[in-house]
Amino acid sequence: MVRLGTMAESTGSAGDQAPAVYPESWEADVVLRDGSTTHVRPIRPEDADALQAFHVGQSEASIVFRFFAPLERLPDRDLARFTRVDHRDRVALVAVTGDDAIIGVARYDKVGPDEAEVAFNIADAHHGRGLGSVLLEHLAAAARERGIRRFTADVMPQNGRMIAVFREAGYSLQQHLEDGVVTVGFDIDPTDRSLAVMMAREHAAEARSVQALLHARSVLVLSSPHAAPGSLDDRRAERVLADLAAGGARGDEPEHRTGAVTAAGGDDRPVEVHVVGRPAPAVASEPDPGAPGTAPVVRHWDRIDDVPGPVDLAVLALPAAEAVVAVRALGRLGVKGVVVLSGGYAEQGPTGLALQRALLRAAHAAGLRVVGPRSYGLLAHAAGGLLNASLTEDPPPAGRIGLFCQSASTAVSILGSVRRRHLGLAHLVSAGNRADVSGNDLMQFWQDDDSTDVVALYLESIGNPRKFSRVARRLASAKPVVVVTAGRSGHVVPPGHAVRPTQASRQTLQEVMRRSGVVLVDNVHQMLEVSQLFALQPLPPGRRAAVVASSSAAASLVTEALAAAGFTVARAPAILHEDADDAKVERTFAQVYSDPDVEVVVTMHVPTVGPRDDRVAQALARHAAGSGRTSVACLLGLHGATPALTAPDADGALRTVPAYTTPEDAVLALGQAARYAAWRSADRGRLVAPEGIHARTARRRIAGWLDEAGSRASLDLTHEQVAELLSLAGVHVFPTVGVHDADEAVAAADRLGWPVALKSTVPALRHRSDLGGVRLDVHDETELRADVAQVLALAAGREPEPGRAPLEVQAMAPHGVACVIRSAEDPLFGPVLGFGLGGDTTDLLGDVAWAVPPLTDVDVSDMVRAPRSAPRLFGYRGVPPLDVAALEEVLARVAVLADQLPELLHLELNPVVVAERGAYVLGAQARVGVAGTRADGPRRALPA
Repeated sequence: MVRLGTMAESTGSAGDQAPAVYPESWEADVVLRDGSTTHVRPIRPEDADALQAFHVGQSEASIVFRFFAPLERLPDRDLARFTRVDHRDRVALVAVTGDDAIIGVARYDKVGPDEAEVAFNIADAHHGRGLGSVLLEHLAAAARERGIRRFTADVMPQNGRMIAVFREAGYSLQQHLEDGVVTVGFDIDPTDRSLAVMMAREHAAEARSVQALLHARSVLVLSSPHAAPGSLDDRRAERVLADLAAGGARGDEPEHRTGAVTAAGGDDRPVEVHVVGRPAPAVASEPDPGAPGTAPVVRHWDRIDDVPGPVDLAVLALPAAEAVVAVRALGRLGVKGVVVLSGGYAEQGPTGLALQRALLRAAHAAGLRVVGPRSYGLLAHAAGGLLNASLTEDPPPAGRIGLFCQSASTAVSILGSVRRRHLGLAHLVSAGNRADVSGNDLMQFWQDDDSTDVVALYLESIGNPRKFSRVARRLASAKPVVVVTAGRSGHVVPPGHAVRPTQASRQTLQEVMRRSGVVLVDNVHQMLEVSQLFALQPLPPGRRAAVVASSSAAASLVTEALAAAGFTVARAPAILHEDADDAKVERTFAQVYSDPDVEVVVTMHVPTVGPRDDRVAQALARHAAGSGRTSVACLLGLHGATPALTAPDADGALRTVPAYTTPEDAVLALGQAARYAAWRSADRGRLVAPEGIHARTARRRIAGWLDEAGSRASLDLTHEQVAELLSLAGVHVFPTVGVHDADEAVAAADRLGWPVALKSTVPALRHRSDLGGVRLDVHDETELRADVAQVLALAAGREPEPGRAPLEVQAMAPHGVACVIRSAEDPLFGPVLGFGLGGDTTDLLGDVAWAVPPLTDVDVSDMVRAPRSAPRLFGYRGVPPLDVAALEEVLARVAVLADQLPELLHLELNPVVVAERGAYVLGAQARVGVAGTRADGPRRALPA
């Protein structure tokens, strides 16, 4: 693509290169367009032979496109130059297979202060897999880290594929034709369009990789021939083999319990099962392979090498060290993924963590995704029957719920609760240690999966909450997502789960969940109570409820629960006594369901003498199915989805009213459904994008300040530096002058203009007007000199903040309500934004709203209104309403600045005074440092 002999390719020699530090952080495993994986890393000197082999294997056309001339072999001098780079001004990334064969190369050479010339070369056999776009993302991320902001490339006009890679990445291209060569140039700072393109590609690739696991029709079970009979690994292998062998026979079980069910996938072949490491039975049956729903074909082999391909999925019940070796051999069989049932990995400490990472490296290099380790397995209902690659011998029937959990013990507990409720599942995936496949991957798949209507997630840890938020938000816009997060503190990570440390409160995670539209519940019981309502009933259009009860006491219980959940009882409760005749039962439900003011119906009928009255259940089911109104029931002896509460709708499809043990459970589920329905129909706004934010300039200024300070870790900015940084975001900081005595204070006041404010910089007195540390509306020299003496006396024996004068003088801002805006760069969440009103009470009571950018205008508006003390901004007790729009503008600008500058480690605006007209930043502090790699940055990468 770049011509031989240009400056980018020929300047300097390999011997001139100074020793370079290898940037390990640039290594990444990625999912490609076809759902397989590969490894991307910086090139190394020892890659010379592999690069030559890659070049020799290319077609003449590809070589001409790359070098503008035919070149049978790369000269030794060029090989050395291409593989010996400084990882700064000359950078090259390669995509490699499991045996370190190169299948793609991307490089840049710096040609200007912030500009680099780029070249790409993809192996002919791997065109169409999305390697070019992945390498472009990673090369651009590396370049931005090195201060490069623009790429250029010379491309032959016939090389439309390469030009398309640049254009389709979402960048704004400038191109011109000269001397038969197309010169392409584009800025590489992420744009809304480039990020949208990356996310769409990520979604498609990750969904396809999960689809390959759940639609597997050929499965290999691997166990150790050395496993002692009856050992845990031996029993795991025996159980999963029995489940796979029996799976197809269960696939056609009719299921009334979750409405009409259509099995997923169009492949009706029975699952083919291969076994390595276990003895074959004395007599092997050979079922008809052409009959859908029959038991799978099971074949035993002595070694992996004996297994004929292709194989879609491998299930491993092996010691950790053996599993790593086995995974390396699976790529030859075309395996798309492995389920690792065994333990012995990260949960065992550093040695196990090293084995877990080795397993991931081997799997991703071979193109495989990993479910586990310590997984309970996965199951999926498909046209060919049930794929039960799990340890459960009693799988739920087909349904419309997709379920994700992590630890095996949690999977056992959840499946027990699913069975007790008679619910069906579309899929179950237990991720165990969640080393690779996560809830984010499953949500990507369920987004477009027609067999799944409801998603339920039990999350013991979240490795990438920023990505979770955006993926869940998109999924929740189409399907309800019900989530349980384990623990209360939000900081306890189960053994074996690789999660970045965090200082953010659990409230931050809850806010991330709320903004993403998921239904957050407290436990498995609530998760399934809510999920069954979503699976069986339409969303409630509103909160006007009707109550049918067997007694006045029961009606009062239901009415009270509805009121507490924010519902309005639209009509007097209908009392259906336990001795009511058939006509009364029919008439009661007909009247309730024909009332146009009723949007949801709660029925509680509990006879005090004798068994349940099935006439009530049948009438309720019939009227609910015919009306389309959201309905729940508390009927004696019923729980979950049952035939007693099932009836056909107008189209003949079976509809079921979910049954609950208590009215509180029923109303809790209704309340969650109503909140979700309101979120789904509400305007969620547009991403805030205020004009006048100069992030690139801010980044350069921060780099300059760090260089001047000789610091590569962090730096507390001066008042002047903070003011300059905020000005680049369009935020004005009131001028402040540090002073030591009364004479300096008077001189500062004369310069700033009277009246002024006098403030102590001693931490114990800072922002504390109640303790005398802040004096406002100082109008003349006499008053100011007296205030200086008093404040210095209060601060006697106390040191001011480092680098600050003991006092500050500031021009007076209009009177208003003081607020505080904070931002902190968190290793797990990225930028975390906090907003509250000023004062000790806010901090003591935790009355702070939290959010993780990027934010929409609706998010910003909600954030300002979220604190319990927020009414003070809106005309509280006769005070005129304040300029909340100006406050929102400041908050939006801080959110964008924090989102675009990972170098901004900490920022505090305190106070921000909101007046009747305007919002004024009177104080600001900031700490900056070298930017870390965010978990959800502008390049695709799997967990390391």
